[in-house]
Amino acid sequence: MEKKVLRAFEDSIRVKEKFVKENSALIIEVSKLIADAFNEGRKLIIFGNGGSACDASHIAAEFVNRFRKDRPGLPAISLNTDTAVLTSIANDYDYSEIFARQVKTLADAGDIAVAISTSGNSKNVLKAVDVAKKKGLRTIAFTGLKGEKFASKNDYAFIVPSDDTPRVQETHITLGHVICQIVEEILFEVPRKR
Repeated sequence: MEKKVLRAFEDSIRVKEKFVKENSALIIEVSKLIADAFNEGRKLIIFGNGGSACDASHIAAEFVNRFRKDRPGLPAISLNTDTAVLTSIANDYDYSEIFARQVKTLADAGDIAVAISTSGNSKNVLKAVDVAKKKGLRTIAFTGLKGEKFASKNDYAFIVPSDDTPRVQETHITLGHVICQIVEEILFEVPRKR
């Protein structure tokens, strides 16, 4: 059993190390994009299913409340959190519409959408990305190795170098935390006196 525990942690570390080596410049670029959007009065809209829904809610909370700095809230919305909205759209239209309809209603041109799909095959996430693009949002994909087609639909894409769902999701939440940290530093870092 201990070997299995050690192997799980080692696999997670290995995937994250490979991911950050391949994506560190893109992480900085996307963090600047999000910081610029907040400076322009734009919103960050995040969505996904299952564990990715939890990541979307978690990341939105870090922006709205705080991450490391005591600072004003930043406008981030997780499209996973309102059960009445989700279930009414699924009931009255179709489950594949639960995010797209919210993007149509809540998003404005210039906002940023973060679409999270470990597999890259979630119909409701794909449909929302299409709507976001038509509305003039810049889109960012968080996905795994199987999500290359999904990634190509977005303006920016983070592809975790694994097809193991837990390893992909562990990397996604770390990525979300790092982006929050960099955005906070860009927007609220007090210049040091020399």
